[in-house]
Amino acid sequence: MGYLTEAEHDIVSKAVAEAELHTSGEIVTVLADRSDGYTDVALWWAIAVAFTAMSVFALIPQFYLDIIDGLMGGWTHDWTPGQLMTIIIGIGLLKFFGTVAIQLWQPLKFLLVPGPVKKARVRDAAIKHFKVGAERRTHGRTGVLVYLSMREHRAEIVADEPIALKVPAEVWGEAMADMLSEIRQGHLAEGLAAGIRDVGKVLAQEFPRHEDDVNELPDRLIEV
Repeated sequence: MGYLTEAEHDIVSKAVAEAELHTSGEIVTVLADRSDGYTDVALWWAIAVAFTAMSVFALIPQFYLDIIDGLMGGWTHDWTPGQLMTIIIGIGLLKFFGTVAIQLWQPLKFLLVPGPVKKARVRDAAIKHFKVGAERRTHGRTGVLVYLSMREHRAEIVADEPIALKVPAEVWGEAMADMLSEIRQGHLAEGLAAGIRDVGKVLAQEFPRHEDDVNELPDRLIEV
């Protein structure tokens, strides 16, 4: 099930169509559930927790051995090196798989992903979608991708090279701010529409519409 209703899709598509009335630029809008699965990050957390637990046991083994003895009837044991190694490995495995398991709860999994990692992967995903859906697909290479990734709560704007040469990345900041301001209030379609309108204004200044201009890319919102 997508994030937007058919009526909300229409809001975004209409915003794209209206923005393109005044520019030769072509705007593509992509709404993604997530930009990456972050399996590697989850595994690194599991490894870190496992090795931390094993290191703590190695540092103060008697504390844990007393607990184990208590669970086994309260009698003390003369633990052999092999048994101690087995306990250490067992603790590591339990912590590893336990940490992996709790990260199956998606809100926690994404909470544990560092911000810079999210930012980089959202950017990478946006560029990949741009290369597939917009790059070099217009006559004047005037494609722009507005990309929103829901799980990471991040957005990106990626432009074709001729646009990027004329429009510095910071110019898109207003579009990003307007878009995210609406989205934070729960107005997803309206937020995308606001960002699209701002992008359209920038494009209209630098790449005004020609009389013979045709619509080269679809106006509809793409949900992935």
